[in-house]
Amino acid sequence: MNAVSLAWDPLFPATILAALAAASALILALGLFRRAGGLAWRGLAATAILIALANPALIVERREPLSDIAVVVVDETASQAIGDRPARTQAALKAIEAQLGDRDDIELRVVRVGPGDGAAPAAGLARSGPVDGTHLFAALERALADIPRRRLAGVMMITDGQVHDAPNAESLNLQAPLHALITGDRAAGDRKLTVIEAPNFGIVGEQVQATIRVDDPANAGVRQARLQLRRDGETQTRTVLVDIGTDYRLDLPIDHGGTSVFELTVEPGPQELTAVNNSTVIVVNGVRDRLRVLLVSGQPHPGERTWRNLLKADPSVDLVHFTILRPPEKQDGTPVRELSLIAFPIRELFETKLNDFDLIIFDNYERRGVLPQFYLANIADYVKAGGALLEAVGPGFASPLSLYRTPLAEVLPGAPTGNIVEEGFRARVTDAGYRHPVTSALPGAGTPGGNEPPDWGRWFRQIEVDALSGTVLMEGTRERPLLILDRVGEGRVAQLLSDQIWLWARGYEGGGPHAELLRRLAHWLMKEPELEEDRLVAELQGDRLAIVRRSLEPDDSPVQVVFPSGRVESVQLEEAGGGQSTGFIQVDEAGLYRLDDGTRTALTAVGALNPLEFQTVAATDTILAPISAATGGGVVWLADSATPDLRRIGRGRDMAGTAAGGTRPWLGLQRNGDFIVRGIAEVPILPALLILLFAMASLLLAWRREGR
Repeated sequence: MNAVSLAWDPLFPATILAALAAASALILALGLFRRAGGLAWRGLAATAILIALANPALIVERREPLSDIAVVVVDETASQAIGDRPARTQAALKAIEAQLGDRDDIELRVVRVGPGDGAAPAAGLARSGPVDGTHLFAALERALADIPRRRLAGVMMITDGQVHDAPNAESLNLQAPLHALITGDRAAGDRKLTVIEAPNFGIVGEQVQATIRVDDPANAGVRQARLQLRRDGETQTRTVLVDIGTDYRLDLPIDHGGTSVFELTVEPGPQELTAVNNSTVIVVNGVRDRLRVLLVSGQPHPGERTWRNLLKADPSVDLVHFTILRPPEKQDGTPVRELSLIAFPIRELFETKLNDFDLIIFDNYERRGVLPQFYLANIADYVKAGGALLEAVGPGFASPLSLYRTPLAEVLPGAPTGNIVEEGFRARVTDAGYRHPVTSALPGAGTPGGNEPPDWGRWFRQIEVDALSGTVLMEGTRERPLLILDRVGEGRVAQLLSDQIWLWARGYEGGGPHAELLRRLAHWLMKEPELEEDRLVAELQGDRLAIVRRSLEPDDSPVQVVFPSGRVESVQLEEAGGGQSTGFIQVDEAGLYRLDDGTRTALTAVGALNPLEFQTVAATDTILAPISAATGGGVVWLADSATPDLRRIGRGRDMAGTAAGGTRPWLGLQRNGDFIVRGIAEVPILPALLILLFAMASLLLAWRREGR
């Protein structure tokens, strides 16, 4: 294809040519005033000379036409898998390809947007997990980055209309029509559960309130729905009735530190597109306001200060400390109630407010008649109901005055043999201790199976016991139990069978990790999740899920991972030492992941807990219709009509409509006529010799006319 245009290349500057033209016009005007003959021929001669000086030429361009480009954005996110939407999407795409695939004047480019696709992360930042929602315009922007806008014929989006990154119609500088092909049904109904407001943190032992809402616009006759609540994957559920279409305040109990995951599920409605948005998740991090500890010391001894300093150093601990000052050898008949400067509030501490304490510690305590058996029985019941007890025993535990000879024996894991071993020894971590988070990786503990003694200072007294229950984490002299942990009912108990941990605190023979050990011990008794010895957890690392299983015994069972969409994958974990086995799995969906290895279960959130993708799944044209109208495009519901006819339309004309008879819609693709120039040729219009002859002939004719 060639194109011809006129170009001027004057031999003199334009000012000189203008002066010559003005002078010629003046001379001709003077001749006209005098009525001179031959003025017409003189005018022709002057005009020919001026045109010759202007040097006109024809520019011939050899042009190669370029095809226009049509972009089809195909929504393949999770909400597009509902009902007949996948079939309609594929049928529409095939029809478009059939109409445009064989044409030379238009090029078709297909952009597929799948689950997790979205806008690129900020520069220098890695994306953490899949992107939530449907981001069609971000994908379109990336596709248009290498397409000249003057070649864009139009954009067609095949989607359910739920687009979460749609710009304002005024801000979209597309310069071509955008058409929306909606795959859903106009009248389809769906019930959904939405979290309006939920706290991120809560105080352990208290309740938090969350606001939820159940909407079911297609089923206006239904007024209430049953809502089931499950916490941390428990099998038992709590059921409440909620009003549809109104906000409902739900109380959520926080009974432990760390993360609590509450799963909410509303029963299906009369019409349902999907059950995915009938469930939602609320995650609340439990925080302890104050840790209330009751420390009862049986008698003054060097280790008493170690316990007190450790507990007082933590500003979150409220410590109540009593020490029995009366030595055992002093028996003067003084009544117990008169032995203290202030009254010992026995009834208030061990009956009225016993359950207010998070941890009770008996340090080197033996029976003196201060605590009646009834109150010790209260402590045993307190432990069974979920309380925590730590006993750091002294020589009195091996005597007839031992706490083991009280109702507390029901919850104590170690029974005294009556022997007290007084010789130097180094505490050793047992095989189970190397796998338990309380004693795993303690500084200086050495490695499992190693022959080298721990890099700790020695202790010189140990109370010998028989471990009747629980797990022995540390051993002392003669491989006798030194630290025993046990679960009793809903509560927990720990026994430290020596009163000489203070030697580590004083740095004797290099000391030892007393603060770290006692801190971990207290946190385990408080049921802190990170100190659980039998636990399955998962953590998002980039675009993969890191799975960690803790167990006291090696376990090679695979972990079944249930994705938010219901897809199931199996992961084989590998032993990593310290009682842990680890594995990884790629994730490409936002939402709640469930893990189960047959014994343990876990829940973890990736991206948004309540994905935008499923908050509203009913098809709509309200989001894309204003954008289509602003660009001159149209909206077609594929469930109501056949795939639209595609037409090439010139700029400035209507780009959407209905065929004659109203049976089939049509959509226009803009005809741009873009091209590239392959070559240019310049052809003079007036050869110089021809102009010269014409000017001379005109002057001769003018002279002859004047001579008559």
